[in-house]
Amino acid sequence: MIRTVLLTMLVFAPVLTQSAVHGQARPATPPAPVSAPDALAKSLQQRYKGIRDFSADFVHTYRGGVLRTQTTERGRVLVKKPGLMRWTYTAPEKKEFISDGAKVYSYIPDDRQVIVRAVPPDNEATTPALFLAGKGDIARDFTATYPDAAATGPTMLKLTPRRSEPEYEYLVVAVDPITLQIRALTTRDRQGGDSTLTFNNLKENQGISDKEFAFRIPRGVDVISDDSTR
Repeated sequence: MIRTVLLTMLVFAPVLTQSAVHGQARPATPPAPVSAPDALAKSLQQRYKGIRDFSADFVHTYRGGVLRTQTTERGRVLVKKPGLMRWTYTAPEKKEFISDGAKVYSYIPDDRQVIVRAVPPDNEATTPALFLAGKGDIARDFTATYPDAAATGPTMLKLTPRRSEPEYEYLVVAVDPITLQIRALTTRDRQGGDSTLTFNNLKENQGISDKEFAFRIPRGVDVISDDSTR
């Protein structure tokens, strides 16, 4: 599950920052509808440029394996560009995943263990990691299409990386067709698993302090240095 969460940190968090505040009132004059997926991708990228930080409550659901078993977890996320993140899982198991811009810390209190890995440099980073650093471009780095979906409800935008990524095949972003409000984000991994995040109480540009992303290793835990992402 740690692998899934770390992939989530690299893939989902950057795309999240492109969306409007969850629960924000709709504008009095709606923008013109987006007719082409590449136009919607450009609109999302434009939104992304204006976001400095965000916070949200989340539900993380993963379905995978031979039996397609499903797990569901809940928590809260803080993100601040460039490259700062804190994912705090509160149920059913407490755990934290923090990026301070240089290191990523994975901490599960019940295991009394902290895994530390370096954030990849730009020239070794995957496309999602470049988004995390605030240097990616959705329209440039992904091919955008509309997947098969119902005519009503959120607009589903499928984003397939233009270069092959070892960890995932594609992303699907669900947004409100008028406000571009975030509804859900799904990634399909190379093993056929689907990892979905849904968000509530999403707030943008609140001036989150860098202190929120500082991690102090608790006393008495084992520290494991894992450079497998490099």
